Amino acid sequence: MTGPQLPDFVKYVATGLFAIAILHTFLASKLSAIAHRFPRGSIQENLLHLLGEVEIVFGLWAGVFILFVSLSVSFADAIAYLEARNFTEPLFVFVIMSVCATKPLLDFVESVLSKLAKLAGTARRDLAEFLVIMTAGTLLGSLITEPAAMTVCALLLLRRFYSRTDNVSFKYAMTGLLFVNISIGGTLTSFAAPPVLMVAGAWNWNSAFMFANFGWKAALACVISSVVVAIIYRKEFSKLKRIDLGQSAAKSIKRAPIWLTAFHILFVILIVVTAHHPTVFIGAFMFFIGLTVATASYQSELKLKEGLLVGFFLGGLVVLGGPQGWWLEPVLARLEGLPLFLSAAGLTAITDNAALTYLGSLVPNLSDASKYALVAGAVTGGGLTVIANAPNPAGYGILRASFGDEGIRPLKLLASAALPTLIAGLCYWLL
Repeated sequence: MTGPQLPDFVKYVATGLFAIAILHTFLASKLSAIAHRFPRGSIQENLLHLLGEVEIVFGLWAGVFILFVSLSVSFADAIAYLEARNFTEPLFVFVIMSVCATKPLLDFVESVLSKLAKLAGTARRDLAEFLVIMTAGTLLGSLITEPAAMTVCALLLLRRFYSRTDNVSFKYAMTGLLFVNISIGGTLTSFAAPPVLMVAGAWNWNSAFMFANFGWKAALACVISSVVVAIIYRKEFSKLKRIDLGQSAAKSIKRAPIWLTAFHILFVILIVVTAHHPTVFIGAFMFFIGLTVATASYQSELKLKEGLLVGFFLGGLVVLGGPQGWWLEPVLARLEGLPLFLSAAGLTAITDNAALTYLGSLVPNLSDASKYALVAGAVTGGGLTVIANAPNPAGYGILRASFGDEGIRPLKLLASAALPTLIAGLCYWLL
């Protein structure tokens, strides 16, 4: 279903609104700061706080775009355009984020990582846990999908590190590293990373091809970047506030029995396997909610609001990203080799990398070298901004509160992701 052919002037307006939305993400923290100048609870304060929420930005401007289409073309065409968009990914991210954020599942993953960390000895356990999360945890995205891996890794980092340090520079370094490693960590297979999914079928790329051409390079880059960041901030690990392993959750909630944890894992598997069938995974999610209600004494509150905000963010990207082909496709068609690789990495920072590779798949007679350069560049730049990779808003939503009222500042995120991005780029292009 392709939907209505939008007039050229509508596409130009969509690009203008897309640019405004990007600018809005950079100004979000400023709007939140201005909100404090107004009386607490006033309409002005509430409105500015709302506009300062990064997760609502693209959904907000997508709404403006649909209103414009309704008034300038027709309401029927606006509805047809919306119905032609594929919202499976935003729905999936909402569901998987809500399921993976539950206490039984997090306790299970944390206990596994803690056991792995014990191999390094008690004195180095924090460092070992950091390396395990940033390597094995992020590479797990190639199996359970990148949004699921992002949710689990971000929540574990929040428990084990963000809550135990006041060093903002260290937090930004971890955030940039996490976003980059998640972006490249899903390339070991052909079904887990959104930018790979967009081209795998069209270009006949299976998991064996992905691992041989992308996967092992991604794994190496994840290890090198994680070790480099750990070395740079090695003193911070000795300054972390001490907590007992496994005691980061509220003590008032009982630890889940094995059978309940097993049910949570089965639901994750079912949702991941049916990731392209929203009718199925949303139905499974309804049953999962019923399970959490019945076992409330072992559960913490479901993070539905956080998941909905992230889904709204991605839905807005889907709506506003659709009409951008008029300028992206010619750019991709004119480039090849290293220029295409660098351009893809740069363009990913201002457009979702899955949208970028999808547009590339529409370019006729693209050479094998250009196909590699496009996808490698798209995943390399996937950690530079919140909008660069679909799982990033999930990580942002989980981690932003630990940065205080200003949240995660876009330019600081860009700077913190620069080194891991450079390492990933060198691994993809030189190896």
